Amino acid sequence: MEHMVKALAPTTPAELAEALRDAAARGRTIALAGNSSKRRMAGPIEPADTAIATSALRRVIEYEPRDLTISVEAGLPWSELTRILAANRQMIPLDPPFGDRATVGGVMASNSSGPRRLLYGTARDLVIGMRFATLEGKLVQSGGMVVKNVAGLDMAKLMIGSFGTLAAIAVVNFKLQPAPETERSFLLPFDSLAGALAACKQILASVLQPAAIDLLNPAAGTAFGQSAWLLAVRAGGSPASVDRYDYELAHTAGRLAVENPCPETLWQDVESFTPRFLDRHADGAVVRASCTLKDLEGVLASFEGPALARAGSGVCYGYFEQSEAAASWLSGAVGRGWKTVIEFSPEERKHTLELWPSPGGDLEIMRRVKNLFDPANLLNRGRLYRRI
Repeated sequence: MEHMVKALAPTTPAELAEALRDAAARGRTIALAGNSSKRRMAGPIEPADTAIATSALRRVIEYEPRDLTISVEAGLPWSELTRILAANRQMIPLDPPFGDRATVGGVMASNSSGPRRLLYGTARDLVIGMRFATLEGKLVQSGGMVVKNVAGLDMAKLMIGSFGTLAAIAVVNFKLQPAPETERSFLLPFDSLAGALAACKQILASVLQPAAIDLLNPAAGTAFGQSAWLLAVRAGGSPASVDRYDYELAHTAGRLAVENPCPETLWQDVESFTPRFLDRHADGAVVRASCTLKDLEGVLASFEGPALARAGSGVCYGYFEQSEAAASWLSGAVGRGWKTVIEFSPEERKHTLELWPSPGGDLEIMRRVKNLFDPANLLNRGRLYRRI
């Protein structure tokens, strides 16, 4: 007899908690998702007895533009949240990949972020509260709607980046940022990696406070019509503070660099670099390496294909058209002591690839936390890079 999967789409947090409790009480395995936009991310989506999607939880619970806070349900599309805030010139500057398809809960569960993490941080810096549903059918409130209220916020932080392996995110509360008065971007070409990194170091040590500073290697630069090392700088603030970038960057990188025309869609293209690459390469894989700024040169130099770095925070992404090539690169990276994962890979390869070769000492703590929330291992089994 064919295995029947029960598919559920709860419409309230209480229904979500009930669905989890019912499945767990019967010992049924559970696949939890939002809009499934990141199926190729992290570990495999194992077959499960019950599939629960949070995509019907789409309400804005509370929005106080003057307090710079908003509370929304986890299934609200990220693009819709962005539009709602833009109407009041406000933002949550996470710039996640797949932002056009992802839900709020999916962005949180995968701890997705983008170029502006340099200035604004990651989800853990922008979330002030959360409500999540446990396998016992409880709705747990963690943190609140006040920016300085940290009571219980660590529980919410456990959910961020857990890929739905602990509980189901139902509601997320964010602190908001006002949109900058004016913005300007620069795309500075360099002949060498050393030259690009020297300029980057100078910018980071200067009075400038860019919102983002990303570095693309020549293979990635071809997507922007150039075959040079490209330093992309995003500035925001008052007109006077943004004008200062012209002067400072001309001093750092030369007048020609500042006069280089910057595509209007630059940051959209940078944010969507991963989704576009994966759409073109069915067997493609993306690795993520977290390193010190000192190690940035070695990590970037090791990629033969396209590579992109958050050059101010030491996070690098390498792109491989064949997943086996990513695995080969990863084994070399582990030998050099770099912290790496295969962040995206084809579903059918996830069981054979070593996705997270060196999880470090935190893994044992993560396993204990998993055991507290889900002792029978029912929820999103193996989704956390096949380790949990």
